[in-house]
Amino acid sequence: MRADAVVTDTAIHCARVGYAVDDAVLLHDVDLELTAARTAIIGANGSGKSTFARLLNGLRTPTTGSLRVHGLGPVRDAAALRRHVGFVFTNPEAQILMPTPAEDLALSLTHVPRVERAARVAEILGRYGLAERADVPASDLSGGQRQLLAIAAVLATEPGLVVADEPTTLLDLRNAHRVGELLLGLDVPVVLVTHDLELAAHCDQAVWFDDGAVRAVGEPGEVIADYRRSCA
Repeated sequence: MRADAVVTDTAIHCARVGYAVDDAVLLHDVDLELTAARTAIIGANGSGKSTFARLLNGLRTPTTGSLRVHGLGPVRDAAALRRHVGFVFTNPEAQILMPTPAEDLALSLTHVPRVERAARVAEILGRYGLAERADVPASDLSGGQRQLLAIAAVLATEPGLVVADEPTTLLDLRNAHRVGELLLGLDVPVVLVTHDLELAAHCDQAVWFDDGAVRAVGEPGEVIADYRRSCA
């Protein structure tokens, strides 16, 4: 990471961004400037949504074009980008690393002085309704509780942008609503990849991916209506 790598704006800029693996082109010619507080990414399976999401925090690097996320580049500022962008996976098992919720949150709070860490862990667990589950095996949590823990651990790092890749797909209706409301209520920008069009409609902006390219971008109601018609 460069010592001077800092956030210089609050937009996501993509200029002819592409991503390919061997002979498979997963994204091509993506031109976007995203400035909304809540952006929904919609589209069919295999349309490029998740690939695009992973570019935003450096899990993948564009093979063509130029990408800047809040002024940070995926190559020159790779470490700073990973710190700045919190990523929520579909399956919380991909990011719960420690045996218990308390230990997992503590791992995300290494930037907090050790003498303050236990109190912060307890406060965060209480905020997300997990206080009574602090020391049970994480594997004993319900699916909704595991996703809340995963999100809490991401937020504990104080990211400047949250990217969530289908975070409600594995949840029942009640927990899906709870997680959706939590993410849309954050005080940092959110990019939300989702098949839940009702949830997408509550965002400020929507982007429709189709066959690895941006098919439409704009007001969620209009973009979602176009997407629905294409699926009819």
